[in-house]
Amino acid sequence: MTPVAAVIFDLDGVLVDSEHVWDEVREELARERGGRWHERAQADMMGMSSIEWSRYMHDAIGLTDPPEEISVEVVQRIEARYADHLPLFDGAVDAVERLAASFRLGLASSSNRPLIEVVLAKAGVADLFEATVSSEEVERGKPAPDVFLEAARRLGVSPEACAAIEDSGNGIRAARTAGMSVIAIPNRRYPPPAEALALADVVLESLSDLTVAVMPGNADPEGPPSSSPLSA
Repeated sequence: MTPVAAVIFDLDGVLVDSEHVWDEVREELARERGGRWHERAQADMMGMSSIEWSRYMHDAIGLTDPPEEISVEVVQRIEARYADHLPLFDGAVDAVERLAASFRLGLASSSNRPLIEVVLAKAGVADLFEATVSSEEVERGKPAPDVFLEAARRLGVSPEACAAIEDSGNGIRAARTAGMSVIAIPNRRYPPPAEALALADVVLESLSDLTVAVMPGNADPEGPPSSSPLSA
């Protein structure tokens, strides 16, 4: 296995506990404007780019606003929530700082560019990421590999030398299709399907377990047992 040279984080569900925020905001907007919200909507949109999920809100949920306006409205509402409270996961900043000491860092997110910048700036870790990519900047959202491949391209590192940190089924599939090693930290609110989780090289309980020692191809067999991953 190729040693890891770069680590590419997902954002929502990995560093920031925001999947339910997206769910609440989009459902709120749909109900305000006469949409047909349903219980599969969040799962259907997870990993989609803003172009894809705003079109879904228009076509499947039934909002009459143009998709571009739907996207802008949702992002503005989420930004307002983040201004009031940024729901970072415990250990998120420590995990980023810990890995930044040994690897080059990138970020591959389905969030819109303004939200990526707000989260990283408020968390105080923006300077630690050499490359950040929003799926609105590539052709296809997750589970397509585009956002991960673009992050690797911007870093100048081959996908095979990258480890992706993901929480969702679509994210795990995207990173695996990109040819990267995959470390999964399953989202407890929206756990990935078993068949997707089985694609991960390493499965961890939390960000506190995310250390240099658990990186595929880099693990030290004499390393501390405290970082022991659960094999997928």
